[in-house]
Amino acid sequence: MFADFLKRLTAPAPAQLPDTDARLALTALLVRVARSDHDYSAAEHTRIQSIIKERYSLDDSACEALLSDAEILETEAPDTVRFTRAIKDAVAYEDRLAVVEALWQVVLADGTRAQEEDALLRLVSNFLGITDVESAQARKRVER
Repeated sequence: MFADFLKRLTAPAPAQLPDTDARLALTALLVRVARSDHDYSAAEHTRIQSIIKERYSLDDSACEALLSDAEILETEAPDTVRFTRAIKDAVAYEDRLAVVEALWQVVLADGTRAQEEDALLRLVSNFLGITDVESAQARKRVER
Protein backbone atom coordinates (compact mmCIF):
# COMPACT_ATOMS: atom_id res chain seq x y z
CA MET A 1 0.00 0.00 0.00
CA PHE A 2 2.84 2.40 0.82
CA ALA A 3 5.52 1.04 -1.52
CA ASP A 4 5.92 4.26 -3.55
CA PHE A 5 6.00 6.38 -0.40
CA LEU A 6 8.68 4.18 1.17
CA LYS A 7 10.67 4.16 -2.07
CA ARG A 8 10.68 7.99 -2.10
CA LEU A 9 11.49 8.14 1.60
CA THR A 10 14.42 5.73 1.42
CA ALA A 11 15.87 7.05 -1.85
CA PRO A 12 19.61 7.86 -1.68
CA ALA A 13 18.86 11.60 -1.58
CA PRO A 14 15.23 12.07 -0.52
CA ALA A 15 13.62 15.42 -1.09
CA GLN A 16 11.98 17.26 1.79
CA LEU A 17 8.68 15.48 2.42
CA PRO A 18 5.42 17.30 1.81
CA ASP A 19 3.60 18.02 5.06
CA THR A 20 1.11 15.17 4.73
CA ASP A 21 3.87 12.62 4.09
CA ALA A 22 5.95 13.94 6.98
CA ARG A 23 2.93 13.60 9.26
CA LEU A 24 2.48 10.01 8.16
CA ALA A 25 6.15 9.10 8.63
CA LEU A 26 6.41 10.73 12.04
CA THR A 27 3.17 9.14 13.24
CA ALA A 28 4.43 5.74 12.06
CA LEU A 29 7.54 6.34 14.15
CA LEU A 30 5.35 7.01 17.19
CA VAL A 31 3.58 3.72 16.54
CA ARG A 32 6.89 1.87 16.16
CA VAL A 33 8.09 3.07 19.56
CA ALA A 34 4.73 2.19 21.15
CA ARG A 35 4.93 -1.32 19.72
CA SER A 36 8.60 -1.84 20.63
CA ASP A 37 7.82 -3.52 23.96
CA HIS A 38 5.24 -5.80 22.28
CA ASP A 39 2.45 -4.12 24.22
CA TYR A 40 0.73 -1.44 22.13
CA SER A 41 -1.50 -0.39 25.00
CA ALA A 42 -4.73 1.57 24.85
CA ALA A 43 -2.98 4.35 26.78
CA GLU A 44 -0.26 4.57 24.12
CA HIS A 45 -2.82 4.51 21.31
CA THR A 46 -4.80 7.27 23.00
CA ARG A 47 -1.65 9.31 23.60
CA ILE A 48 -0.69 9.06 19.92
CA GLN A 49 -4.19 10.19 18.96
CA SER A 50 -3.88 13.15 21.30
CA ILE A 51 -0.43 14.09 20.00
CA ILE A 52 -1.33 14.03 16.33
CA LYS A 53 -4.72 15.66 16.87
CA GLU A 54 -3.12 18.59 18.67
CA ARG A 55 0.09 18.78 16.63
CA TYR A 56 -1.67 18.74 13.26
CA SER A 57 -5.01 20.34 14.27
CA LEU A 58 -7.01 17.33 13.12
CA ASP A 59 -10.65 16.50 13.69
CA ASP A 60 -11.54 13.03 14.97
CA SER A 61 -12.03 11.55 11.52
CA ALA A 62 -8.75 12.86 10.11
CA CYS A 63 -6.94 11.78 13.27
CA GLU A 64 -8.25 8.22 12.99
CA ALA A 65 -7.39 8.05 9.28
CA LEU A 66 -3.83 9.25 9.86
CA LEU A 67 -3.27 6.85 12.76
CA SER A 68 -4.73 3.93 10.84
CA ASP A 69 -2.46 4.65 7.87
CA ALA A 70 0.53 5.07 10.18
CA GLU A 71 -0.13 1.72 11.85
CA ILE A 72 -0.12 0.04 8.44
CA LEU A 73 2.96 1.97 7.28
CA GLU A 74 4.83 1.00 10.45
CA THR A 75 4.41 -2.68 9.62
CA GLU A 76 5.61 -2.14 6.03
CA ALA A 77 8.45 0.26 6.81
CA PRO A 78 12.03 -0.96 6.63
CA ASP A 79 14.15 -1.58 9.70
CA THR A 80 14.19 1.22 12.25
CA VAL A 81 17.68 2.42 11.32
CA ARG A 82 16.88 3.00 7.64
CA PHE A 83 13.39 4.30 8.37
CA THR A 84 14.59 6.81 10.95
CA ARG A 85 17.55 7.97 8.87
CA ALA A 86 15.21 8.52 5.97
CA ILE A 87 12.93 10.64 8.16
CA LYS A 88 15.96 12.65 9.33
CA ASP A 89 16.89 13.45 5.75
CA ALA A 90 13.36 14.40 4.77
CA VAL A 91 12.02 16.27 7.84
CA ALA A 92 13.16 19.60 9.26
CA TYR A 93 15.23 19.57 12.49
CA GLU A 94 12.56 21.42 14.52
CA ASP A 95 9.98 18.79 13.61
CA ARG A 96 12.40 16.00 14.53
CA LEU A 97 13.09 17.59 17.92
CA ALA A 98 9.36 17.92 18.56
CA VAL A 99 8.80 14.30 17.58
CA VAL A 100 11.37 13.12 20.15
CA GLU A 101 9.31 14.88 22.80
CA ALA A 102 6.20 13.20 21.41
CA LEU A 103 8.01 9.84 21.46
CA TRP A 104 8.69 10.34 25.17
CA GLN A 105 5.00 11.09 25.69
CA VAL A 106 4.17 7.74 24.10
CA VAL A 107 6.82 5.83 26.07
CA LEU A 108 5.55 7.30 29.34
CA ALA A 109 1.83 7.01 28.47
CA ASP A 110 1.31 3.64 30.14
CA GLY A 111 3.22 4.60 33.27
CA THR A 112 6.19 2.31 32.65
CA ARG A 113 9.47 2.71 30.80
CA ALA A 114 10.20 -0.64 29.22
CA GLN A 115 13.84 -1.33 28.37
CA GLU A 116 12.88 -1.97 24.75
CA GLU A 117 11.24 1.46 24.52
CA ASP A 118 14.20 3.21 26.15
CA ALA A 119 16.68 1.47 23.85
CA LEU A 120 14.65 2.22 20.75
CA LEU A 121 14.13 5.84 21.75
CA ARG A 122 17.86 6.31 22.28
CA LEU A 123 18.56 4.78 18.86
CA VAL A 124 15.82 6.75 17.12
CA SER A 125 16.87 10.05 18.71
CA ASN A 126 20.44 9.51 17.57
CA PHE A 127 19.41 8.67 14.01
CA LEU A 128 17.12 11.71 13.94
CA GLY A 129 20.13 13.88 14.74
CA ILE A 130 18.96 14.63 18.29
CA THR A 131 21.60 14.38 21.01
CA ASP A 132 21.20 12.36 24.21
CA VAL A 133 21.13 15.63 26.15
CA GLU A 134 18.34 17.05 23.95
CA SER A 135 16.40 13.80 24.31
CA ALA A 136 16.82 13.84 28.11
CA GLN A 137 15.61 17.45 28.19
CA ALA A 138 12.57 16.45 26.12
CA ARG A 139 11.86 13.57 28.55
CA LYS A 140 12.06 15.93 31.52
CA ARG A 141 9.63 18.35 29.85
CA VAL A 142 7.19 15.49 29.34
CA GLU A 143 7.57 14.20 32.89
CA ARG A 144 6.59 17.60 34.33
